[in-house]
Amino acid sequence: MRVEEIPTYIVNLGRKYSATDVAAKLVESQRVMIRFSNNEVTVSKVFRETTIDVFIMVEKHRAVTTISTLSIKDIEKNVKNLVKTAKMTPPADVYAPLPRGPFTYNPELLRAPEVPLDPEILSSYVEGAISAALESGAKRAAGTLNAFKSKIILATSGDVHASQESAGLELSIRAFVSDVATGHFISIACRPEDFNPEEAGRVAGEIAKAADNPMPGKPGKYMTLLGPMIFADFINQVGVLSSAFLVDAGQSFLVDKIGEEIASRKLTLLDDPTLVGSIGSRAFDDEGVPARRKAIIENGILKTYLHNSMTAKKFGVETTGNAGIIVPTPWNLIVEPGNKSFEDLLSQIDDGIYVTNNWYLRYQNYRTGDFSTLPRDGMFKVKRGEIVSSIGELRISDNMLRILQNIIDLGRSRTWVRWWEVELPSLVPHALISEINFTKPLI
Repeated sequence: MRVEEIPTYIVNLGRKYSATDVAAKLVESQRVMIRFSNNEVTVSKVFRETTIDVFIMVEKHRAVTTISTLSIKDIEKNVKNLVKTAKMTPPADVYAPLPRGPFTYNPELLRAPEVPLDPEILSSYVEGAISAALESGAKRAAGTLNAFKSKIILATSGDVHASQESAGLELSIRAFVSDVATGHFISIACRPEDFNPEEAGRVAGEIAKAADNPMPGKPGKYMTLLGPMIFADFINQVGVLSSAFLVDAGQSFLVDKIGEEIASRKLTLLDDPTLVGSIGSRAFDDEGVPARRKAIIENGILKTYLHNSMTAKKFGVETTGNAGIIVPTPWNLIVEPGNKSFEDLLSQIDDGIYVTNNWYLRYQNYRTGDFSTLPRDGMFKVKRGEIVSSIGELRISDNMLRILQNIIDLGRSRTWVRWWEVELPSLVPHALISEINFTKPLI
């Protein structure tokens, strides 16, 4: 049996064992990872993987599994056991059959551009990023470059038979002047011509140089300029927690807020998987429904949750093309830009802080949006519109909705961000916030 025939085989097998609905998504992927530290490439690895996600419903009873071995015997055993498991699970509140196809997809979204997987070419990208970081004042640099190609093959009992390619290049570089003076930046792209590792290295190096000799920051509430790296993390929180599944479970600060002004009117946030040539583009979701552009927040107003067919049935709306079979998910988060340069934004701060990055964002309460996170890499004191010193030893302890409402302005230049802390591809600008609460980190 050819690999591309396996999802349809699984669907037929599930129906044979009395499942009412079956979806099988096979993902073939090839990835090359280049790791570097102390200005040298240290690891070059090639990964090849094939997995199959299987979802089965027996009316209101549901079960999912992932199959990593492709032998017919193992597939049959897994599917048979999955149907048995589904029958034993508690019933869902509603039953929504998988959407009926066939569907028509944008052919431009089904194909991916060619990206290099040759380790020598990828290592040259890394060398360019390192050189740019050192030329900008860094003493050493470290990070990773990932190049990948993958193919999704989907079949469902709703008469869906579809496949899509994806590909991309992702560089994450951290530059060091000392152990406490660091800068971090990224370059991600779907097409090689849009990939700019030298720019990522240059920005990381400049931040690290400016961050030298940091002084302890003073806790308090400050007007704050957020760089794209940290603002993308905040935007990811909004995107992920707009999932109707998490809203229904009460694990989101967006519960019962459709139609409300939850953010500054400056903020419009889209999920746009139809953006051809972007790393998060998708032709269809995990139920085979064509993916589409939609506003999550428009001029500050929450317009929609993200739905699959099950959550849509429960909320009395239509699916938004964001399945996640169980948990709906955004694909490609886009913040509409403002009209200010970085210098324009900085000039509005009389006494404040510029934060370039963060990590370890954790919630004290998902429902209210209370959270904390640690600024990482360069953080700077701003006086009368100018950066006057490097600071450290502060934690952001605030509320996500309050920060969204406190957006004063957005930059006109935007950066694609995805890395360890930012799972979803996000196109974001700098963001000026009227007030953010900074505390001392716990030691």
